[in-house]
Amino acid sequence: MGSARDLTLAFDTAGAHCAGAMLSGDRIVAERFLSMARGQAEALMPMLEDLLAGAGAGWDAVSLIAVGVGPGNFTGTRVSVAAARGLALALRVPARGVSAFETMRDPAGLSDHPQELVSIEAPRGAAYVQRFAHGQATGAPLLVDPAAPGDIGIAVRRVRGYRAGEIARALGAEASEAAAVDIAPRLARIARWRLARGEDPARPAPLYVRPADAAPMRDVPPTILPG
Repeated sequence: MGSARDLTLAFDTAGAHCAGAMLSGDRIVAERFLSMARGQAEALMPMLEDLLAGAGAGWDAVSLIAVGVGPGNFTGTRVSVAAARGLALALRVPARGVSAFETMRDPAGLSDHPQELVSIEAPRGAAYVQRFAHGQATGAPLLVDPAAPGDIGIAVRRVRGYRAGEIARALGAEASEAAAVDIAPRLARIARWRLARGEDPARPAPLYVRPADAAPMRDVPPTILPG
């Protein structure tokens, strides 16, 4: 399998799933995907242990952690990011956060396109979009209506991802329809690609485009009944 410590461990719980993969060099040696609307916090660590067993390795073989940071489910994103931070600290290895926009990009040409807008699905038929140039994000994510995305700040040559055709027509760009597939393997490969480029790894943090739907619960005052 290579050197004693050459594995990239990648996982994501930002959607209705618990996804994980183990990469050795350029080869995926173990992969798991569990479809679930809730329960990711309980499923994640057993799945990671299962990935290690599938790769025939122990925790000491992990040299890099890649984690999905969203945008996605508020609680699910926090689960995976917290796990990545804890594992990186315990194993003394770097952890890299990879956004859903990055995993939606063309895995065969991560550094190719000079003016690309990447789109992922948002609630209620909307889309989250982010601009990229040669694999680097060049602006903050935005929440848009795919039929009328409005002014996104710069000219765009290609739109890739969710409802790309509609967005591209509105912006006068070419379209590349794509769906979120092979999430964990892409996380692993993107993290390795960024490491090879010499990027300084920032601490993984959830990527939010808008506030969470649910506000924290507050204590409700007692009802005072008339005497």
